[in-house]
Amino acid sequence: MALKLATWNINSVRLRLDNVRRFIAEQQPDVLCLQETKAHDDVFPRDAFAALGYRHQLVHGMKSYNGVAVLSRRALEGSATRSWCRREDCRHGIVRLEGGIELHNLYVPAGGDIPDPDENPKFAHKLQFLDELTAWFGEERSARRTMIVVGDLNIAPLETDVWSHKQLLDVVSHTPVEVAKLEALRRSAKFVDAVRAFIPPEERLYSWWSYRAHDWEASDRGRRLDHVWVTPRLSGKLRSASVHRDMRGWEKASDHVPVVVELAE
Repeated sequence: MALKLATWNINSVRLRLDNVRRFIAEQQPDVLCLQETKAHDDVFPRDAFAALGYRHQLVHGMKSYNGVAVLSRRALEGSATRSWCRREDCRHGIVRLEGGIELHNLYVPAGGDIPDPDENPKFAHKLQFLDELTAWFGEERSARRTMIVVGDLNIAPLETDVWSHKQLLDVVSHTPVEVAKLEALRRSAKFVDAVRAFIPPEERLYSWWSYRAHDWEASDRGRRLDHVWVTPRLSGKLRSASVHRDMRGWEKASDHVPVVVELAE
């Protein structure tokens, strides 16, 4: 089936619901995957999304932190959630789309500020999370599944995915150990980077700009933290990919912008 899929770290779904409405009006995705929704399931704005046509929903959230949601205009054949590192912190939602595609919506831990697992438990958690995901995808999924992985993976893997490779080598999200673990995850099921299939690796590309920047656009110190991957049997169906940079300039913007990928039938 043809599919237009969007992923977006919304950084509080209730705070930015008007921006979501505007984005949907402009882009009309079939499926919208959100991360960092920051809303427990009982206060998630389900009715607002249903009114926009997204009646099929997987909502997996907690108060104030984390949270993922999959919102679909098409029927879902099943849904599930998974927890990692013995924590119930709402970072992984799974739905089965029509046609048997398994869609994984992920919010990988940010990892704190110090890139040393011995000194920083948050960084240790991030590395463990990636290791557990990699083992699970490799052992349980790769041989028999048609999959899409989307989300805020909180790692910018390529030199052109950050504003300065040399200056960020020891900054969490672009350290060599994180990049190596993300690549191991990608290779676990032979995932294809859908965005870089259209936007060459030589071209600088970001999906996140810090709130700390006085003028995010002028300084342009971004990182590509948000990704869409597909398994090989879907790679031939990829038709377009886009990163909606302009939305970082919207009023009450998230620090992330949406990534949109289209697949043909």
